[in-house]
Amino acid sequence: MKTKLIRIGNSQGVRIPKPLIEESGITDEIEMILRDNEIVLRSAETTRKDWDEAFENMAEEDDDGLLDQKEIEGPSEWDETEWTW
Repeated sequence: MKTKLIRIGNSQGVRIPKPLIEESGITDEIEMILRDNEIVLRSAETTRKDWDEAFENMAEEDDDGLLDQKEIEGPSEWDETEWTW
């Protein structure tokens, strides 16, 4: 589908046909990404969609621990060499 840029104040915009908006799930807020000389528009709501559910599942399966727990619990090299008690 081809379309033309339209002037909106000092900027330019694109009219998106209603069927494309409905099919894409885009609502009031969108996210714009420039990728490989392409402008990608997507619904901002989908960026972190279902994260709450994913975190709950991780907690239920005891998979929500820190990956570097051992490293952060003990003293660092700086603590051992630079810190004066």
